[in-house]
Amino acid sequence: MKDFQSVKKKRRLFKKNKPLTKKAKEKPVIPAKLSPKRYSVLKNINKHESSLLTLLIPLLLVVIYFTISYLNTYISKNIKVNKLTDSLSGKMLPFPQVNESYIPYLSARAAIVVGADNQAVIFSKNPNLRFSMASTAKVMTALVALEHYKMDSVLTIKSRGVPGSTIGLQNGEKFYFEDLLYAMLLPSANDAAVAIVDNYPGGKAEFVKKMNEKAKALHLKNTSFSDPAGLDDDGNFTTVDDLARLGGAAMQNQKLSEVVGTPYKLITNQSRSKQYSLGNLNRLLGVNGVNGIKTGTTEGAGEVLVTSSKQNGHTFIIVVMNSQDRFADTRALLSFIENNVSFVDLSISEEN
Repeated sequence: MKDFQSVKKKRRLFKKNKPLTKKAKEKPVIPAKLSPKRYSVLKNINKHESSLLTLLIPLLLVVIYFTISYLNTYISKNIKVNKLTDSLSGKMLPFPQVNESYIPYLSARAAIVVGADNQAVIFSKNPNLRFSMASTAKVMTALVALEHYKMDSVLTIKSRGVPGSTIGLQNGEKFYFEDLLYAMLLPSANDAAVAIVDNYPGGKAEFVKKMNEKAKALHLKNTSFSDPAGLDDDGNFTTVDDLARLGGAAMQNQKLSEVVGTPYKLITNQSRSKQYSLGNLNRLLGVNGVNGIKTGTTEGAGEVLVTSSKQNGHTFIIVVMNSQDRFADTRALLSFIENNVSFVDLSISEEN
């Protein structure tokens, strides 16, 4: 009897713990508080929500894509308009375009042609490659000096034995700043550049600091100065892109533009005891509308030339760096501009 009860008890336990059949597993478990009817309604709602989300997510992504595309186009268009618009008149400036895919041969390792009116790059070769700038550093020296000195400021020659290109200024001689500016930029006289710096408050260290501050203000991101005369090949470096920006800024200064466009100048010391004859080293001055701006050459830099040219009412800035023949390279680029560049009047095309 005892054995029978034990077997019966085991059977009850087996039925209680019996694994669910496939059919039982598929049967949904309805929460105790929900009626079968209400549970069925909720289940259908969940199915519809899932289907709705499946449709809405791709639709939302499409809307986001077109919104971003529209904003990107709108912003780009406005940036272009701002660059091509005369800030004073609000008038659209003509935009340069290259008519033929002609690439001039250049010995220069880097070169650039920029439309000065709207900063449009017309031609470039290694625009972000850094090189020593040689005496084109004097363009920045001139800009900084023009912010401090007056034309009739009297400066005293304080240094002797200045290396490189000089005109033989003597210690103790006094000159007007304007005359030293011509001496520094026409024959690229290092002794004139040193004299300008020697008379600056704080001397060379403070002057070089101002040069680098000016470079930042002009957004010359790949440029550094360590020497106002351009003798330091390791500390002075820039790119053709930055040098074109610097050249464009220099030509906007009326006095600086006048100086670099002068082929010949005769200066005297203040006592008028000695005269100095100054000839502009830029052989291209007056050719193809060339009106500036600065030559440069050192062993490390090679030949460097920054050129401003005005053709058919449009101004171009041309820079060649690390060249074997800076004048031949610049002539090739001047010919490239003359024969292959035309201008499109965007204001007319937009009205039509």
